[in-house]
Amino acid sequence: MSIIDKTILFVKTKLEQAEGGHDWFHIERVYKNALLIAQEESCDLTVVKLGALLHDIADSKFHNGDETIGPKTARLFLESENVDEATIVHVVNIIENISFKGGNFERTFSSKELEIVQDADRLDAIGAIGIARCFNYGGFKNRALYNPAIPPKFGMSKEEYKTNDSPTINHFYEKLLLLKDKMNTPTGKKIAEARHRFMENFLSQFYAEWEGES
Repeated sequence: MSIIDKTILFVKTKLEQAEGGHDWFHIERVYKNALLIAQEESCDLTVVKLGALLHDIADSKFHNGDETIGPKTARLFLESENVDEATIVHVVNIIENISFKGGNFERTFSSKELEIVQDADRLDAIGAIGIARCFNYGGFKNRALYNPAIPPKFGMSKEEYKTNDSPTINHFYEKLLLLKDKMNTPTGKKIAEARHRFMENFLSQFYAEWEGES
């Protein structure tokens, strides 16, 4: 069995009880997005595959904000499979630098492989799937759908972003609508354009229905 097949089995088992927006199916979609983008880029495909499969192996949102668990879990698994150290370091760096974190996070590592996996992950946060995931997580956290009296918060620090509990609609303005302009690759940017428009149309319809318009 290849390292990719072993990683798929590991991730499926590890995320068996995960919240619906961060479960195996999220990983699978990001993996497919990454393969699609990688077709147009010169990259280490093994690192891209492993990075996509392991990027959310232990999301800090579900571990009391601890951002070290994901990288540690990935490293221990890859070491147990005798993956070479250079590949492990690269994958761990992808996991540590992929997240949005309020949009003000300074990446401490750069590579084409990180750009591909980051775009793949961000594509799953926008469009129809992104909308579904956004409301799924809002429900998981028992947040209001929308409250006109609570405006979105812009320019949040990483800590403010992590503890923000504003209505779900606000998250569109605080993150989802910002992602189109943060894509790294030509393929990612092209796909993001269409998904961004879909979200804008959704919001227009949402506000119309909220106001009781025909």
